[in-house]
Amino acid sequence: MAKVTFREDRCKGCGLCVDACPKHILRLSQEKINRKGHHPVEMTDQAACIACAFCATMCPDCVITVER
Repeated sequence: MAKVTFREDRCKGCGLCVDACPKHILRLSQEKINRKGHHPVEMTDQAACIACAFCATMCPDCVITVER
């Protein structure tokens, strides 16, 4: 199973990773706000992740780490 981690404190909520995910399991959090004042990305279903790393590739701030 894939393990995806996010550095929420560095996320600027651009949404590029959300658009890149082929399984549509990423979203911008509606509940959390990081210290920069942005809604960070979160995963809705870890088990559905296929570890393609499209999200990490698209992230301009290297916030996402994907481990297989």
